[in-house]
Amino acid sequence: MSSGRPLPSRRALTWTAAVAVPAAAGAAVLVPLAASGSVDLPDLTPEQLLALAADSDVDQFSGTLEQTSALGFPDLGAVTDALGGGSSGGSSGDPGTDADSRAADVADLLELVTGTHTAKVYLDGDRARLQVLDELAERNVYVDGAAGEAWFVDSESQTATRFVAPEGSGEKPEDAPQAELPTPQEMIDRALADLDESTEVSVGTDGRVAGRDAYELVLTPRTDDTLVGEVRFAVDGETGAALAASVTARGTSEPAFEIAFTDVDFAAPDAAALTFAPGAGITVEEKELPAWTDADARDHADKPAPPASAQPRVSGEGWATIVEIPAPAGERDPIAGLAPDQAALLDAVTTAVDGGRVLETALVTVLLTDDGRVFAGAVPADALVAAAAADAPGR
Repeated sequence: MSSGRPLPSRRALTWTAAVAVPAAAGAAVLVPLAASGSVDLPDLTPEQLLALAADSDVDQFSGTLEQTSALGFPDLGAVTDALGGGSSGGSSGDPGTDADSRAADVADLLELVTGTHTAKVYLDGDRARLQVLDELAERNVYVDGAAGEAWFVDSESQTATRFVAPEGSGEKPEDAPQAELPTPQEMIDRALADLDESTEVSVGTDGRVAGRDAYELVLTPRTDDTLVGEVRFAVDGETGAALAASVTARGTSEPAFEIAFTDVDFAAPDAAALTFAPGAGITVEEKELPAWTDADARDHADKPAPPASAQPRVSGEGWATIVEIPAPAGERDPIAGLAPDQAALLDAVTTAVDGGRVLETALVTVLLTDDGRVFAGAVPADALVAAAAADAPGR
């Protein structure tokens, strides 16, 4: 990203400096769209509601987001114990060991997709801020697309890291530190981009989210071969912006994942909320992103594509799509070759199946085969096992 080249407004929140994993904030379970008899928006057909959402061009707002996940991940305590964490963990039995650090890192990663998290978001064109509210501290990411910089600030450690694009470099977003905040708008943009005949589209019940009248857009898979039961979006009746999103697993009534604004204002946020200046006591580190020149682009374009045997493969279609990542060349039985602490972690978060181990959540399943392949999809575990057997080496 060059310093004189602004980012698209909807993507400003995605160019962030390794957003810290939020800790549970103890908020109540969300109801993304509260049906209300007092809300009576003009009737829209599914096609009209899709158009309203697709045409939304909001690039200024501030608000509070709450995310709640009930994906059925393994108990975090079991993961910590598997890695030797806790007061009796580690090779020395003392806190601060490598095992403790590994346990904390893995627990943090799982914490991201479990429990309830709260964040404040601010967006004004190419400037954005994500303010993650931890129980005892907060973490901030400030983005200035026009200036080509991002700040990551941790109030607990009193540190600030500034990421900056090299002067005169070309844009290469995939090299920038990123962590997309799964805002309702991000989710609906992706859903609309992938919408096809595999999905039934309907309009639900008008309601209120964050004090605003909203339509309800309901997406239902037209297949029983997926873990997903339905996806619902609350679409602001005035701006078309997504105010809430939820995903419910098949056969259940409560969402496995939901994110919603509890308050939102579509006016430009105060400039001070988007600006960071290190104060006294803050340790500052600067990191320059790798330059991406025209020569780099040419070299990248000239590189031969990986052989077909090394490229991801896709089977199935629509909601029942399965993605296979082939094993690295020459790798065999990677599970058996794991270090003891890695094997303990794998045992804690996966279940043994024919030909490998599987990680199951309410919405996504991942299969790690004994021969090094990885299969993933929003499908039951037996579908991945069958896909792995059908595409086994030598068949």
